Amino acid sequence: MPEQDSILEELFQEEEGLTEKQKKIIMAAIESFSEKGYAATSTSEIAKKAGVAEGTIFRHYKTKKDLLMGIVSPMMAKLIAPFVIKDLYKVINHKYERFEDFLRAMMENRIAFLKNNMPLIKILIQEIPFHPELKEQFKEHIAIKVFERFANLAEYYQKKGQIIDIPAYSAVRMTFTSIFGFLIARYLILPEADWDDEKEIELTIQFILHGLSARD
Repeated sequence: MPEQDSILEELFQEEEGLTEKQKKIIMAAIESFSEKGYAATSTSEIAKKAGVAEGTIFRHYKTKKDLLMGIVSPMMAKLIAPFVIKDLYKVINHKYERFEDFLRAMMENRIAFLKNNMPLIKILIQEIPFHPELKEQFKEHIAIKVFERFANLAEYYQKKGQIIDIPAYSAVRMTFTSIFGFLIARYLILPEADWDDEKEIELTIQFILHGLSARD
């Protein structure tokens, strides 16, 4: 699978005014929030990991919530959305002849993206349900744009007779649920399990294509 840049690298390139201490605080916060969750992480832990005084954090961020939003908000608006969408469009715009080939390319693309951005993805998955601001930003910057593009793609494969005639948005939802269900189990919930990635990718694709019904 092709290597991809990380969102964090792009953030530091984009935010040129960040001091070295701010970068250390951001990296320490991402690591801590990813490992323990936002609620279980203290600013003193972040300060210790960053090698700065706790007061240094509060000079840049008034509260722990400000630190979380200071990390996620600019990434969501400036980097995660363009980065995710740009990266996805490499697959979406290709217009594979077969829906099966598109699914395989899509899964390989998302796996590479997850591997390079695991801590940030974990923070988003963990914290979006508990922070309405993050949920709205995710919807605005990513979900709506990506969902619309995939709906158009579903219609494209329906016209080719490769997807059953159901509402395009339902086809997208079912496809996304299967793909991201596998990715979350594989990389976030049970990463230590004995996975056969190639086999699981193929099984996921076949499930999307054929469901669980026994074939005649």
